[in-house]
Amino acid sequence: MSQQRTHAKSAALQLRAERFFPGGVNSPVRAFAAVGGAPPFVASAEGATITDADGNRYIDHFGSWGPMILGHAFPPVVEAIERAARNSASFGASTASEADLAELITVCYPAIEKMRFVSSGTEATMSAIRLARAATGRKIIVKFEGCYHGHSDGLLVKAGSGVATFGIPGSAGVPEEIAHLTLALPYNNLAAVESAFNAHSNAIAAIIVEPVVGNAGCIVPAEGYLAGLRALSSKHGALLIVDEVMTGFRVSLGGACRLYQIDPDLVTLGKIVGGGLPVGVFGGKLRFMDLLAPLGPVYQAGTLSGNPLAMAAGIAMVGYLKEHAGEIYPRLEANTRRLAEGVADEARAAGIPLTLNRVGSMWTWFFTAGPVTNYDDAAKSDTAAFGRFHRAMLDRGVWLPPSQFEAAFMSAAHTDAEIEATIAAAQKALSA
Repeated sequence: MSQQRTHAKSAALQLRAERFFPGGVNSPVRAFAAVGGAPPFVASAEGATITDADGNRYIDHFGSWGPMILGHAFPPVVEAIERAARNSASFGASTASEADLAELITVCYPAIEKMRFVSSGTEATMSAIRLARAATGRKIIVKFEGCYHGHSDGLLVKAGSGVATFGIPGSAGVPEEIAHLTLALPYNNLAAVESAFNAHSNAIAAIIVEPVVGNAGCIVPAEGYLAGLRALSSKHGALLIVDEVMTGFRVSLGGACRLYQIDPDLVTLGKIVGGGLPVGVFGGKLRFMDLLAPLGPVYQAGTLSGNPLAMAAGIAMVGYLKEHAGEIYPRLEANTRRLAEGVADEARAAGIPLTLNRVGSMWTWFFTAGPVTNYDDAAKSDTAAFGRFHRAMLDRGVWLPPSQFEAAFMSAAHTDAEIEATIAAAQKALSA
């Protein structure tokens, strides 16, 4: 792809945005501070490509941070949104479409016996933790270093994603009293979890985990690790919350729960179940979910939860994935392996230390000799080298997540042409 790209319109739009938004963005992960340069402003997207305000076209390998598994502007999803919008964008009242989507989700996730829709992953994890504390009468939460579960106060302790990208150990504005109720442990280390339970007997309410870490880059669970978390939480009377905001319907039709045969107490899901629209889900066993108001004492509410546009998009998305799973997931697996390993091979040929971690259609190229099994390993990556690679790929028409500490994604819309073009761009970027 041509390297002769102009960005005048995006630059002007960035200056305008900085008048209204801190840093010119409405989410810090959109900023390019970690990789250098300025972020293009998106004008449109279709299938596997994004077009910016200057008319530059890019192969998209961040997929709206994961949910665009069928590609951008997937016609059945667009049509579903259009039909729903004709009846009004919002009611603030119940619709049949909420249960229609819930039924599809429960078929794919047997652990979710009941659920509640919310509007974001942050709401989902925050609510799941409140529920776990109510169910157990305990206060302490165990999370893992580098895992990001949204920006609620107690979960910004040693979080990944933007926090890791910007080198922020936590966040200003989080009271120490709240932070002290979160234990951040190394991922893939069961002994550390056992020690935490021994040190805080009858005080830990829940373990919350990204089953495949995506917010410190893609980090794969060691064999037996997730089963070990399930066993330890059960042994000590704590709940296991599996945060599948990123992996849900991404690594398999039933997410990581199906892929790794986990039976959690609670599960959280994100925007993929809303066809890319703002949606979150938390759900799980009846005995816990029935503690929610109006049935029980745990209050949680959202005026626009179960938004009809999001429900319509989710029904189209999840329904299509379910109907075509036998074709979509094997193709995603094969195409992602081909692309991710192809670029890793180019790095080896160029003599550049690079470690590839991948599960299904999500992966990360860590600019380190590896292996990468936890956040400390990921943090050893050469972030300056990743930044140079990111800029060189963008110049060649390939848009990667703008952080070493974020997973990249493949969609069903990516064809051989996009895969070959990405590998060719990487060959030039890595040898430059």
